[in-house]
Amino acid sequence: MPFFDFLIIGSGAAGLGTALGLSRLGRVGIVSKGRAGDSASDWAQGGIAAVMDMDHDSIALHIEDTLGAGAGLCHPQSVRQIVGRGPEAVRQLIDWGVPFDRQTDGNWHLTREGGHRARRVLHSADTTGHAIESTLLRRALAEPAVQMAEEHYASDLWLNAGRCAGAWVLAPGGDHPELWTARVVILASGGAGQLYLHTSNPLVATGDGIALAYRAGAEIANLEFIQFHPTTLYRPGSAPFLLSEALRGEGALLRLPDGSAFLEHYDPRAELAPRDIVARAIDAEMKQHHLDHVTLDISAQPSTLVQQHFPAISAYCRAQGYDLTREPIPVVPAAHYTCGGVVVDAAGRSTIPGLYAVGEVSSTGLHGANRLASNSLLECMVGAAAIVADLEGQSHLPDCPRQMPGQLTEQSATTAPEIDIAVLRQALQAGMWQAAGIIRNDEGLRSASAHWHELTARIGDSLYGPRSYQELRNLRQCAEILTRSALLREESRGCHFNSDHPQLRSVAADSISQRDQQGPVLRPIPDAI
Repeated sequence: MPFFDFLIIGSGAAGLGTALGLSRLGRVGIVSKGRAGDSASDWAQGGIAAVMDMDHDSIALHIEDTLGAGAGLCHPQSVRQIVGRGPEAVRQLIDWGVPFDRQTDGNWHLTREGGHRARRVLHSADTTGHAIESTLLRRALAEPAVQMAEEHYASDLWLNAGRCAGAWVLAPGGDHPELWTARVVILASGGAGQLYLHTSNPLVATGDGIALAYRAGAEIANLEFIQFHPTTLYRPGSAPFLLSEALRGEGALLRLPDGSAFLEHYDPRAELAPRDIVARAIDAEMKQHHLDHVTLDISAQPSTLVQQHFPAISAYCRAQGYDLTREPIPVVPAAHYTCGGVVVDAAGRSTIPGLYAVGEVSSTGLHGANRLASNSLLECMVGAAAIVADLEGQSHLPDCPRQMPGQLTEQSATTAPEIDIAVLRQALQAGMWQAAGIIRNDEGLRSASAHWHELTARIGDSLYGPRSYQELRNLRQCAEILTRSALLREESRGCHFNSDHPQLRSVAADSISQRDQQGPVLRPIPDAI
């Protein structure tokens, strides 16, 4: 039975950043469900937001922009802490060797994205996530104290006397998990974009960490807030390809097929409005004009600028038959980011002793009802450093059993049912897109919530079963939490828009879901702004 001091579930930027910090404190195991680094972090294009130019920007302004995008649901103290530590997190990435772009004078090349009032997004061309991920992965694999388990899958957490002390892990191709124990378990498994038929997320983003934590008894907050990225390349029958928000920061305009711009009718910030506003505007125009897409046009900008700043996007579009520098590109919104997740405090601690969470899987209070562009990688790196600091400051971490527990629970010993996993997964994704997409209503949410609950009887709830079964099990769990939380929130705020409740409530409150509750509850945010 494998034993580690620290067991990290996930190999994206949050998990690798945490592993690098913890490697000097003990043995670190990383469970990566795909190949090492197969994560949403690796797909991130835009960059990481941090105040690096104090002459034209300030921490206070970044805080204000984050709070504004979050639509009154951010936790101000969390925002102040995470944004305030942004420059330090970026300097750590630079020390580790991440090649952020510089201008000819040697200063950082900073871009501006929707919701930001200053240029504060550091980037590495238009593949910033890959630059960060590959740098961290290379360093982590070189650490003797770090052990990477690729193609392994954590199917459930293991609690010992009320403390998280390990996880049940499936080997590649297996369906009988093995118990891996640890003094501390850190969830860094990303979000749940695969809940939706149309998503910019990789196939691994199936909400695993959220479902694992929920089944273990942890609090889950605000899962109804799914951010839809306004601009993914429209290609019928193909997976969406993200077109970075930085394109609009550099002058790209959203247009209807007749060439007319429309965002100024929805928000005075037009192309630089927050993502929730832009995505809803596109959705509204598509429905009004019976369109299957709108267009993104950066052809008015110098072609050298476009090719220099967006080489990967330009190359990909060319491969699909589009010249970004000469013509408008067809785009549609797609599910992009899970703003809620496992409730954690400033040190990354969940409500279960011994269980931490970092990155998109967590709910720190930074994003509120809508994430500000490029704050996600910021949260990953600041959160990783916070966990390391917390564990480093603990004089003693409890030991845990190194022998197999005497017996498995009845639930874990149940065999997975024989079901058509692929068909059920696609039906779930289509149902979520229809009922819990960009614009929702009570009837659709109520019907979907009941269906996901009833689906439990068909899917079952077993530790046994291959990865595809475990992913479906987790997606169903997340779908039920999301739709029940969305029904509870009788208002429209940030990413959550319910046409039956278009107004904003006066009291800002988190939706909190926990396994032993009858359903989600609303918890007011005391210092909400």
